[in-house]
Amino acid sequence: MAQQPRQNAYAVILAAGVGRRLGTAADDRPKVLLEFGGRTLLERHLEALRACGVEEVSITVGHRRELIEAEVARLGQSDRVRFVHNPRYREGSLVSLWTQAARLRAADGGGPLLLMDGDVLYDRRLIARLLAAPGENVLLVDRDIEPGEEPVKVCFRGDRIVDFAKRPVHAHDWQGESVGFFRFSPAMAAALADRCAAYVEEGRTALEYEEAIRDLILAAPDRFSATEVTDLPWIEIDFEADVARARSEILPLLERDAA
Repeated sequence: MAQQPRQNAYAVILAAGVGRRLGTAADDRPKVLLEFGGRTLLERHLEALRACGVEEVSITVGHRRELIEAEVARLGQSDRVRFVHNPRYREGSLVSLWTQAARLRAADGGGPLLLMDGDVLYDRRLIARLLAAPGENVLLVDRDIEPGEEPVKVCFRGDRIVDFAKRPVHAHDWQGESVGFFRFSPAMAAALADRCAAYVEEGRTALEYEEAIRDLILAAPDRFSATEVTDLPWIEIDFEADVARARSEILPLLERDAA
């Protein structure tokens, strides 16, 4: 049985990028159309959201957008999905989030907004935890962080988030990896839209969208919290090696848990 929605939750999925670092693994398709176990990441996103009671979805599209639109139609999901085209998708993820400004600013009955990277293979329980977690604005964090500068770190002093970056600068007690899924209150979603707009107006479009979220966290840390998902399987897919690991390590865990 599907979980009841948390106050009319609405999801925004970022799926406009080219995915150059995947090499030939994506075959010029958007990463959200990579298949695992015979299902695309997009199909898995829509199934997970529906299972958790989230019906309305907005997808930022750019690179080969016609393929994403065709996949939604093939899945019979056109009635619940809207598309926002980002013609400047080559400039980076901050611009892709900025193109969703109207959605971010829409209160929609006072319900929260979920922001999701499209290139993640994951256990749907991540969405359930994100929706159920206490607090106004919530990040998902995994303590088993990958080494190096690539992961976005959520840094804590006690239970308080004190930094959020690939290269943190603020002192902290411990850190975990951000999954790339967030829950924002309507007020904070609108503030995020404003922050993205400010960066675009300044011409700083090469920044990743996490920089705008970091600004909001540092300005009002008491309004943000995190919930752990260290025990759940997931992987962000950036490189060819990630595709291989997703198929050899993560997918079997998902299939085992679904059996």
